[in-house]
Amino acid sequence: MKIVFMGTPEFALYSLEAISSQPDNEIVAVLTQADKPRGRGYALTPTPVKVWATERNIPVYQPATLRDGAFEETLRELDPDLIVVTAYGKILPQYVLDYPRYGCINVHTSLLPRHRGAAPMQRAILAGDTVTGVSVQQMDAGIDTGDVLVTREIPIGPDDNLETVHDNLGLVSREALCETLTRIKEGTLSPVKQDETHATHAAKIEKSDCLIDFTADAQTVHNQIRALSPMPLAFTYTPDGKLLKIPQSRPESRDGENSCVPGTVVSLDGAITVACGRGTISLLTVLPEGKGRMAAADYIRGRKLAVGDRLGKN
Repeated sequence: MKIVFMGTPEFALYSLEAISSQPDNEIVAVLTQADKPRGRGYALTPTPVKVWATERNIPVYQPATLRDGAFEETLRELDPDLIVVTAYGKILPQYVLDYPRYGCINVHTSLLPRHRGAAPMQRAILAGDTVTGVSVQQMDAGIDTGDVLVTREIPIGPDDNLETVHDNLGLVSREALCETLTRIKEGTLSPVKQDETHATHAAKIEKSDCLIDFTADAQTVHNQIRALSPMPLAFTYTPDGKLLKIPQSRPESRDGENSCVPGTVVSLDGAITVACGRGTISLLTVLPEGKGRMAAADYIRGRKLAVGDRLGKN
């Protein structure tokens, strides 16, 4: 099967590994986003997908747009039987969707129709979901609305964060895509239509999603912190207005009203324990403005906070 792959971040490499693990697949080209400036020197840096493909002498295309037939001539030259998409970052126009004889399939990191959209992993953790998964779906003109072909589930533990969920989903995405490709060749797929009554939208993470609201209950704050760790990280502000990012936390008590105003530091015994709308939460590691990540205990020893101080935007 001749396959064109479209993807950009590190997560997409799991799909490339799945495709290349089957000797009867030929990746004729990859499409990925443009190189971006990174680091202090703002050097143009290729995407992980581009690096992977270049190392294997697979042609790489980085079109600024696919709209208005911009890629149509090249697509005809490549003549793929199937297009596989994993976190590409661009919407596929109808002429692309219609070209391959097996269509276009997308590896999406949620159990569709829940968490359609740009940030399904983060939104699952933010919502307090205890289960998520991967859905390989036949693409149509909508956003993650096509028929589901193969799924895999994973649990989300109480202390799993974005990093652990990302890695666990990567492993099962490889399995799910291998099964899908095999069943396409065998002609044994049974597409399942999505139930629109259960659809939810996983919007892109914005800066406003990262500001901690201590008026929420302790579990909700904990979910926010782990959903955004290791990046971009949830944050708050110290009493002197300095930014304080939080990579790791632990709910100490989840219920019960506090006598303190939410955001008030109630203990500094090895961690920064803060009153929430209901319950309290301990901040275990912190990333102070202009400094590196450190244990909360080390931050406390620097006499940066006192019991009774209040965290949050002034």
